[in-house]
This record gives sequence, C-alpha cells and structure tokens, in this order.
Amino acid sequence: MPALDENYSMWNDHWDWSQQGDEWSAAWGGPAHQWFNTLFPRLQGYVPAGRILEIAPGYGRWTHYLKELCSELVIVDLADTAIAHCRERFAADEHVKAYVNDGTSLAMVEDGSVDLVFSFDSLVHVEQDVMYAYLAQIAEKLTEHGVAFLHHSNVGQYPPGSYDGDTIHWRATTVSAQLVEGIAEHVGLRAISQEKLAWGQDTLLNDCLSVITRQGSRWDRANVIAENLTFTTDEIATSKARSVLYPAARRDVAFTAAGS
Repeated sequence: MPALDENYSMWNDHWDWSQQGDEWSAAWGGPAHQWFNTLFPRLQGYVPAGRILEIAPGYGRWTHYLKELCSELVIVDLADTAIAHCRERFAADEHVKAYVNDGTSLAMVEDGSVDLVFSFDSLVHVEQDVMYAYLAQIAEKLTEHGVAFLHHSNVGQYPPGSYDGDTIHWRATTVSAQLVEGIAEHVGLRAISQEKLAWGQDTLLNDCLSVITRQGSRWDRANVIAENLTFTTDEIATSKARSVLYPAARRDVAFTAAGS
C-alpha cells in the first residue's frame, strides 16, 4: 500500500479522471445501479440524516446521491483536484461543503456534529494507522446517535502468503474486521454490524462494510457479523444484468429518500 504522499501523487497528479471515477462502477452497470442495488439498501435505515460527512469522495460518485439525503454534506479528500472538481460539480448545492485534508485529518469538522459518516471504495486502501486516526476522530465528530458506514479492507484476517497478492485488488494488508472492531471499542465506539465481502472473486473475504456507532447510542448492540462470499458472483452480477434491461437513474433528476 503506498504511503500518503504516494497516494496524493497517484490520485491528484496521475490518475485519469476523465470518467469521474464512474469506471469503478462498471461491474455493476454504472454508479446508479451500484448505488440502488448495493449501497442504498444497506444505508436506508440511517438516512435521511441531518449532517453527513463523506470521506474520500473522489469526483463525487456517491456525493451525487448523499447530498439529497441530508441538510448538510461535508466532503473531505486528500486530492485537491478532486475537491476542486466537486466544488464545481456541486456549485449549485449550497449545503455541500468541500475540504482538502492531509489523508488523515478531520479537523475541519465540528465535534459532535455528524449524524452519518460515509466512505466507500476508498478506505479499503489504507493501512491500520490511517484507520485508527480516522476512527479516533470519528468518535469525536459523531452526534450522540450518529453512525459511520465504512468500507475497509479485511485482508488482514489472512496470514501473509496465504493469498495471491494479485487477487486482493490493492487492499490494505494490515486491516481486518476484527482490527476495526477493536479500534472502535478502544476509542469509545462500537461496531454493530460487519459484512465481510468477497470482492472480485468468491473465496477470499477481502473487504468489509462496518457500521459503527457511539457506545450507548440508540443503535448500540452486540456486533452482528456476516460473511458474503457471493457478493461478486451474485449481487454485482445481478446488478450488471439489470443494467442491460433497465436504464440508469438520470443525473439531472434528484433522488430524495422518503421522509427527507
């Protein structure tokens, strides 16, 4: 996994953003199909939310949907070119606030102000030091009943050398569901659900979706852990098949959850 300065160089200087990051949703049939088939079904119980914080939005693939689910959306990214693009893309949305950070800091976000922290398809690449830094700050930023929905690596569950490095899709090798659960507990948070995913194959649970809240919040409960070995072969494949049959949601039409 590259260091933070290498990450900055990759995403800010070298990555071809001509497709605005939509290329990472191609397996689903595009961002809209991925959002409605994979992300929103998992998020729907936590939105709408007053204030959402999105960590590492890139060019706004998920910002496009999240902004319709809150009264204020704060987005934070290491790449200043990404933030510049988002500021232009969402210029008409006055409730979207965009900041450049150093890859670990959330200092620009007021403590106790965030109802939902969201990060998908970004923190899977960061190692345990960055996960710890973000979780420690999330513990300060969440409201009393706030939650965090974080997509991170689970490769750390497996001993080094027990997997083919070419099949883990550039996942961090020191992060696992168990590690994230432990860090959360240490900083006063609680993992309440962790879905381990086989991303890109059907044998290695290389990813995890962790939902985390404050200890004592209304969401607090014993952690529920699930293993999803058919994520790629079933869920992603089904989404791709639907995309052939049905059009994607239009970008010029806002999506608003019921009750927002």
